[in-house]
Amino acid sequence: MSEIVKFPFSSSGVEKIRNYKYGSDWPVVYLIENGKELYVGETIRAYARTKQHLENGARKQLKTIHVISDDEFNKSATLDTESSLIEYLVADGKYILQNGNGGLQNHDYFDRERYRGKFELLWKKLQELKIARNDLLQIRNSDLFKYSPYKTLTDDQYLIASKLLEYFRGDKRQSYIIHGGPGTGKTILATYLVKQLVQEGRKDIALVIAMVSLRKTLKKVFRSIPGLSPNMVIGPNEVANQKYDILIVDETHRLHQRRNIPNYGTFDTTNKSFGLGNEGTELDWILKSASHVVLFYDERQSVRPSDISMRKVLESNPISFELKTQMRVRGGREYLDFIDHLMESKVSTRADFSEYDFKVYSDLGQMVIDIKKQEKIHTLSRLVAGYAWKWVSRNDVKVPDIVIGDIKLFWNSKIHDWVNSPNAINEVGCIHTIQGYDLNYAGVIIGPEMSYDPISKKIVVDKTKYLDSNGHRGVDDPEELKRYVINIYKTLLTRGILGTYVYITDDNLRDYFKEHVSLSAGEGVLKDNNTSIESPYVSGFINVPLFDSVGCGELMFADSTVQEMIPVKSELMSKGSKYFVLRTSGDSMNQVGINDGDLVLCRKNYHPEEGNNVVALIGDDATIKEYRREGGVVVLKPRSSNSKHKPLKFTSNEEVGVQGVVVCVIKE
Repeated sequence: MSEIVKFPFSSSGVEKIRNYKYGSDWPVVYLIENGKELYVGETIRAYARTKQHLENGARKQLKTIHVISDDEFNKSATLDTESSLIEYLVADGKYILQNGNGGLQNHDYFDRERYRGKFELLWKKLQELKIARNDLLQIRNSDLFKYSPYKTLTDDQYLIASKLLEYFRGDKRQSYIIHGGPGTGKTILATYLVKQLVQEGRKDIALVIAMVSLRKTLKKVFRSIPGLSPNMVIGPNEVANQKYDILIVDETHRLHQRRNIPNYGTFDTTNKSFGLGNEGTELDWILKSASHVVLFYDERQSVRPSDISMRKVLESNPISFELKTQMRVRGGREYLDFIDHLMESKVSTRADFSEYDFKVYSDLGQMVIDIKKQEKIHTLSRLVAGYAWKWVSRNDVKVPDIVIGDIKLFWNSKIHDWVNSPNAINEVGCIHTIQGYDLNYAGVIIGPEMSYDPISKKIVVDKTKYLDSNGHRGVDDPEELKRYVINIYKTLLTRGILGTYVYITDDNLRDYFKEHVSLSAGEGVLKDNNTSIESPYVSGFINVPLFDSVGCGELMFADSTVQEMIPVKSELMSKGSKYFVLRTSGDSMNQVGINDGDLVLCRKNYHPEEGNNVVALIGDDATIKEYRREGGVVVLKPRSSNSKHKPLKFTSNEEVGVQGVVVCVIKE
């Protein structure tokens, strides 16, 4: 069990750490802070390391050190905990971190998942101490966390970054291309490089983002990171304003050439300023404006004829790198390859993703319901679609855009940062609102512009039903158009971290998808380990019984039957353990994030550890409280902002029966 002990960050504090049982010869993590700034570190010699920090000028304004210890800590665990704390504390936003972002590399070690479970409990303690503000789920879903330069890097990200930083120290003009599919961490590596370059004292650097929505999002992220400025995030036309040492270009495949663009006049003016004719492109502007140019490129996400081709990129003779590790989709490389093969009509086997929730729906209404359910549980669950319906609500907000049977839906009412807009769950996003963003769940509607020919066994695209005028104007080659439309749907189908739901308007195409997916919505049953009740299969989830209310204040009668089965992420549960779900009432545990009406996942456990939040039976009544022992006395302690709640004390274990330990709150 991890503990956090506070000491003054001073000479007297150093002496107290010297006498602390984990003050030397034991791996610990520590936080040094003054309420505004914070430094995170790890060491096996807390006493000596604290003395060193006291001599560091940047640390002198810090006031308090919190030493985090655990009887089970080892060097790998403390390194991992240190990296995680840096990631989350930056995104939490309470402190300005004094740490740099170098060296945050992914650590794999024995029993890592168990230590990650310990981190969840550690974070709750940090919240109790007011060091952390937000829940981990809330942080994970924030843009600052997703695009932070303090993210832990994969091995291939780290190696590429190290090599590029080495190249940047040379005087030779050079371009570099980094190939990477969806979810390989292109944007993360881009922001990491900018931060590292700033820390090294490099000037005249910028991050170029072609898509306006993503550019605005990253400007907000940069505004929150010490040393970075939103002015470092620019559009392609802004490079004409100055000369740069280094330009890093994310989503290079969305840079424009002079073809099917909205404003030829502005484009031609910029070309002229660079001494270029109409053949000039946004890529040409960038290459002319910087000594070093880093191009993140994914040919499979090119969705319009105005996009820069791979052929054009290769004309600059770039040094090539490749990102391979999948960071986004829980289905991993297997799922991405499956989508590639499925959309290319090359799949030959049925897919079954045990770690990924992938479903094909015959009923659009049910898919809409299920996406809204996932929004309540996980947030960031959205409907998205191909451009097969006119945007009529742009002129009349009362007229639906997408009408399929009885289902009436509206396109995104907001273009920029639609994903995070308040009404997004009730709208459908297009490719231009979602490219570059992550979702927890994506509900993809494949429109009538795409069908399947069962004779040729090929996907077919109908130009007359593809309504993006800038996407098909002047495109005479059917195969070229088909490539853009397929790329749109590949991009949409790879946005979901936890799952992807699909509804397809064309019957033949839907049958084709179902043929290659092991289980579709409404088909099949699964018996889980907790109950014999048959329930609909949900890949990556286990159905857990929900019992009646349990009191977090006034004790309530607990002897009730199962109300329903609740799908819970399998990653939250360990093999061999039994789980149940309770609905809480009252406010006696609101300081640890358990509020009135919450659904709480619990693991059956009759022998809790000190500090566990437990489900306890007292006679016929049940309650959730923090479990403590004071000598031979069991104390059930409320964790509430309401002072009326008092600790419950029992002199014998027979007076109180612990039934389980709280794992987490399940958001509806």
